[in-house]
Amino acid sequence: MPAHVLSFKPAVGLYGQHDPAAALFEDGVLVFGIEEERLTRDKHAPHTFPRQAIEACLDSRGLELPDIDRIVLPYDPQLRSKLLSYYVRDALSIDGAAAKLNHLRRVAEDQLVARYFPLRRVKSQLEEIGTPLPPIDHREHHACHMASAFHPSGFDEAAVFTIDAKGEYDSTVVWHATEEGFRRVRTYEHPNSWGLFYAIVTEYLGYRMFNGEGKVMGLAPYGEDDPRIESALRSVIDTGVDYDVTDLTHRWGTDYGVRRLEELFDRPRKDDPDTFDQWEKNLAHTAQKLLEESICELVETYCREIETGHVGLAGGVILNSKLNQRITGLSTVEETFIQPVAHDAGLALGGGWIDQRPSTVDRMSTVYWGPEYDTASIKERLEANKLEYTEPENLERTVAERLADGALVGWFQGRLEMGPRALGNRSILADPRSVESRDRVNEYVKHREGWRPFAPSVIEEAADEYLVDGEEAPFMIRTFDAVPEKRDEIPAVLHPADDTTRPQTVREDQNPRYYRLLREFEELTGVPIVLNTSFNDHGEPIVNTPTEALKDFFGMGLDVLAIEDLLVTK
Repeated sequence: MPAHVLSFKPAVGLYGQHDPAAALFEDGVLVFGIEEERLTRDKHAPHTFPRQAIEACLDSRGLELPDIDRIVLPYDPQLRSKLLSYYVRDALSIDGAAAKLNHLRRVAEDQLVARYFPLRRVKSQLEEIGTPLPPIDHREHHACHMASAFHPSGFDEAAVFTIDAKGEYDSTVVWHATEEGFRRVRTYEHPNSWGLFYAIVTEYLGYRMFNGEGKVMGLAPYGEDDPRIESALRSVIDTGVDYDVTDLTHRWGTDYGVRRLEELFDRPRKDDPDTFDQWEKNLAHTAQKLLEESICELVETYCREIETGHVGLAGGVILNSKLNQRITGLSTVEETFIQPVAHDAGLALGGGWIDQRPSTVDRMSTVYWGPEYDTASIKERLEANKLEYTEPENLERTVAERLADGALVGWFQGRLEMGPRALGNRSILADPRSVESRDRVNEYVKHREGWRPFAPSVIEEAADEYLVDGEEAPFMIRTFDAVPEKRDEIPAVLHPADDTTRPQTVREDQNPRYYRLLREFEELTGVPIVLNTSFNDHGEPIVNTPTEALKDFFGMGLDVLAIEDLLVTK
């Protein structure tokens, strides 16, 4: 009988606020993983216990909860006591005696529950799924981020950097990881948090924390160096390896920091993020610059101290692909592994790997761990709803021809991806050769800001032809400069402000059908690239089921839906 470990990240109570997920390991091998948002259809599934994700993991192997040998929670609430003095100071800084006392009461209750009853709420939720409960272990939040970046990297040794808003008490941790184990080299405690700093800028520019940071990163290249903005920010934060951003971040959340920025710049926070003036673009540019400056100095310093050029990266801040480009370009860095499920959903992966020897974990090259749906069941659904379809003899060739003619295609194939990027199984595809493709997808399909760029999928063998220093990059987690001579061939997948791109490289062994589609498109056009963005409408998670794909297909400006072996058109 195989041994099964269930690792899941709740987003309730003492276990964080967002991106709950679950992963199932069978004899140490990751066999299923899914984010709760894909099932609840609530983006990031804030303040949610991942019941549906847990049940999906169990269903994938025909298991009941008591069949699980061990549960791992990638968060240790008892470590919150390390921040007790911070929480008390935070409470005492609140205006008003009643509010102050109320906050102190909540701090005391949280500390009591964390110390003596950390599993009470989790066990109550699990008992609704099945009893008796398996043994439950806690592992540290940042240690699980570390395991997610080191264990599937293929490295024997690495400097690993885990950077986010907040774990139990820590916000940035430098690790020395080897086959024999791992140790903390340096810990930056909350509230000294780059994740929270960037979230404050995100909120100030009109977006939401834990959701809009990628948009600010995309806005940054439209900005320019602005000495007044930079001087003002440097007056309240210190950058570099000994960074200190607590003048902005010393209260949890973003409200305090946003008010500080309003005072600092004598400008109110932005209410409507549809359009930005040059000052706002310059602020995004400066925030990105300061982040990159500090994290790059951190990486350089500790790669030298640890004496390794191998770098692992995880944590929510590592979703910043422009930062990752800077890190990979450092002279001290020889090779990187960047966990594509870098945010809190990836804790479920690290929780399942952390107690294994790294050498027993396969090198990670895909994220296709979710559910899949067969052609027969999709046919039944289409016929039940009286929807016409065809079954082309060569689906990939047919879709490539439609793409080359300018069609916008929904592409629904195989197992659902885990993480924030669609990588050729739940994707919207378009011709990369014209800016019109980008504009049509933004306006009529994704219903989002027209300035936002799209990313390409490219045959791996052609990466160095189109990308400066092109190499394997299967996860859309780092950006590259485009080769100047090739930019005119693929304008729809370049950032309009700086001609960078955030590619997914594709090999046949990673995704055979998607690879064949790229080859067919190359044969027709001479370009081994398609525009690839996630299959979802604005504000919703990536589609999971055929029903969701059909709903979005008919509600968006798509022309064609390739759903397993079938083709649906309008």
